[in-house]
Amino acid sequence: MPRFSANISMLFGEYDPVDRVAAAADCGFGAFEVQFPYDLPIESWLRAKEKTGLTVSVINLPAGDLMEGGPGLAAVPGREGQFRAAVAEARLYAEALRPDCINLLAGMAPEKLEPEACRAALRENTRYAAESLGPLGVHVVVEAINTCDRPGFILSTSSQALELINSVDHPALALQYDVYHMHMMDEPVVESITRLMPSIAHIQFADSPGRHEPGTGEINFDAVFAAIDATDYRGWVAAEYIPTKNTEETLNWMQRTEQ
Repeated sequence: MPRFSANISMLFGEYDPVDRVAAAADCGFGAFEVQFPYDLPIESWLRAKEKTGLTVSVINLPAGDLMEGGPGLAAVPGREGQFRAAVAEARLYAEALRPDCINLLAGMAPEKLEPEACRAALRENTRYAAESLGPLGVHVVVEAINTCDRPGFILSTSSQALELINSVDHPALALQYDVYHMHMMDEPVVESITRLMPSIAHIQFADSPGRHEPGTGEINFDAVFAAIDATDYRGWVAAEYIPTKNTEETLNWMQRTEQ
């Protein structure tokens, strides 16, 4: 059975943010992840982690204006200083929380800039993040995000994400494979997980379409979880979905894997 993590930025929204860690533990998750933990003090997250004994699977690097529809930081020439400040802020949280992975969101290439200049900026910023954060013993991961939800996202396929990882060629770099995003891009998920596993350090999932819990869309999660189990993957498999009701009522998929 995969080791499941709860993305508490999306799950357990009926609780205050820090209280979601205990809720995840009570439901049997072995880890939690937070997309952007920076609005709360490090100490608040650290107390919740220590009280529950859960691992932190992933935090994201700060991403500038990305979540408000902007291009973000990583692929924008001229924002290198902001990107390095984001790495420094993430390092403070990582030193205390010791996440397994730190996710670098590639963002968009602004239309007014040359695409190759944006790709070069992304490569150099990715290298900087790996060199800065790798000594902490974490993986710096990059993920492909579907262009239906995020038009213009600079990494939208697994092959593009792997091309970036291979071009930077740093031992701390790895792939974060998101089942939902790749299904939305018509990628054969089970085959891709099997083929790409040597490069994967983290997996996230939601059903597709809709981005809700397993069983609400088209993905055969029995086959997905079996494919993961068939490899030697020892990382976390994170539920990152929008619950259709209270989170506790959407965990039938988890109970089924335990049988």
